[in-house]
Amino acid sequence: MALLTILNPHKTLHAYDDIVTYLAGIGIHYERWNTGGVISENLSAEEVLGSYKVEIEALKAEGGYVTADVIDVNHTTPNLEDMLDKFRKEHWHDEDEVRFIVSGSGVFCINPKEGPVVSIEVAVGDLIRVPRGTLHWFDLCKERRIRAIRLFQDSSGWTPRYSNSRLEDSYLPVCLGQSDVLGEK
Repeated sequence: MALLTILNPHKTLHAYDDIVTYLAGIGIHYERWNTGGVISENLSAEEVLGSYKVEIEALKAEGGYVTADVIDVNHTTPNLEDMLDKFRKEHWHDEDEVRFIVSGSGVFCINPKEGPVVSIEVAVGDLIRVPRGTLHWFDLCKERRIRAIRLFQDSSGWTPRYSNSRLEDSYLPVCLGQSDVLGEK
């Protein structure tokens, strides 16, 4: 389940209802999907999408998404650091960023229009929707692994648009897990 950390003042939310309520207040949609246990790493992308066909179709109808795929990133992914550097910088997209985490974990840092920056550590079973235009950045967690279903409103996908604020430089660069502290440098 997700871990939500409000970075200034430092406060961590663990309870599902508290996380959902807080994130909704800053425009972020979060929910948990039943994974029926851990999805096998051996499933193909098509099998993963098939496992969640009903949920994906409901999201498509609700959000105007036209396509879904599976992204699979791990420590052996070619040019991993170059790829991650693009998403570690504060940016926004012209369409929603929707992720359902199938395996691994990562952290979204959200810079809402009102209120402090928050970090949302997502793991297996978490669904997050970061609406278009929301300032944020992303990084992998310690195990350097994430596999997620992504949904897009435009079949060509989205492009990050950078704020060039360098706000992300004021925060620790990676998610540290529920027993560690994430906060301002």
